[in-house]
Formats: sequence, structure tokens, C-alpha cells
Amino acid sequence: MRKSMIRAAMVLALASSAALTARVAAPNYAALLASPERPAADTVRDADRKPAALMAFAKIKPGTLVVELVPGGGYYTRLLSLAVGPTGHVYTYGLRANPAIAAWAQGHPNVTEGIAGPGVGLAPVPVDVVWTTLNYHDLKNSKQGARDTAAVINEAALKALKPGGIYLINDHQTAKGMGITQTATLHRIEDVAVIHEVEAAGFKLESRNAILAHPADDHTIKVVESGIRGKTDQFVLRFRKPK
Repeated sequence: MRKSMIRAAMVLALASSAALTARVAAPNYAALLASPERPAADTVRDADRKPAALMAFAKIKPGTLVVELVPGGGYYTRLLSLAVGPTGHVYTYGLRANPAIAAWAQGHPNVTEGIAGPGVGLAPVPVDVVWTTLNYHDLKNSKQGARDTAAVINEAALKALKPGGIYLINDHQTAKGMGITQTATLHRIEDVAVIHEVEAAGFKLESRNAILAHPADDHTIKVVESGIRGKTDQFVLRFRKPK
């Protein structure tokens, strides 16, 4: 009886310690957004992109190892780099060399730029999160052999992640029933099509987030047009690699 009580007390203590560690490890997203290292061109986009909510949804914290797919101008590369800190790492994976990423990486050794190529993996070590924002639809517009790049990347993401790892996808929503037909025209894709493809690669959809939903968007306008840019209806999906 006494041994059982001691064992139970130890389990409770360990659980409490883990919970405390998790609370301490949670980043101060507001402080990250206010970092003087961030360029003004980034900060003016925060209200539209809601990065604190997105990073919290993806469980980004100090020490997290992240692969960022097709990082564009580096808006999220810079934030993720600050969020994961010196004990974490951000591996970007682009289709070509990216001067914005190279420039940030010079002063931030926790960022490594990767460029797609035959036999090139997403990261040299298993990672906690694979992350892509507003670019999954573009992966549908290029081919790697007989398949589109999205199919290849989904499989690579599964391979790159640790068991139980997160695959976060945020993109512009298109009209219901349009599927993948507008990826090259309006630069939109339907969430159900993404879910189908990603789950076919071996992931399980764990959660959705409506933080970037814009009901006023009727899904008929190209996402870069004036008046809609930054205000598109967007879906945010969190998938898990099975343990």
C-alpha cells in the first residue's frame, strides 16, 4: 500500500513538473511581434496575418524544430526564428535561392536555407513541425516527374516529422466544389481537397482554426487584387503524423 502511494505521488510530481515546464517554455508572442529585429514591412501585416494565434495553434515554442515550406519573403521565417530561439531551428525549403532568407540567416544561426533538388530532404534531422502558409496551392502548379509538387512534398513532410509531429497548412479558400481547379488562376484551393491529399499521404487531420476566416470574401477574386489582399477567406489546418 505504501509503495503504491509513493508511486502515485511520484507520478503526480512528474506531471506537475511537466506542466510547469510547458508553461515556462511557452513563448511571449506579443514580445516576439514587438521585436526591433522585425522590419516595418512585416509588422504592418500582423493585423491581417494574426501570427501569434497561428504559431500558438502550431504549438511553436523555444526549442521547436521547424521546416518552413516555400517561405516567400521570409515574414514567418523571421518570426519562427525568434520564437524557437537558440535551442530550436528553422529549416526553410524553397524551390530556388532566396536572398531574404539568406540575409536573415547571416545574423541568425538557427535558420538554415534549403533548396529543392533531387534527393534533397526537407531537413537533416527529424523535426517537430512542418509549416506552410499561403503557398500549398502553388505546389499544385508545378510537377516533379509525373506528380505535382504538393504530392511529393506531403510525403516528404511525413518522412521529415517526428512521430506525432505537426503539419500546419494555411491557404486561401476557394468556392465550395472548386477543389484544385483555381490554383493557377485565382491562387486559391479548397480545404476539402487539401485534407484529402494530406490524409492520403498518411496524416490525420487533428484540428481546424477559423482565426483567418473572412466571410465577406466571395471566393471569386484573385488573391493579389487590391481590396482583397490580406482579407481573403483562409483556412488553417493542423495535421498530425501518427505515432
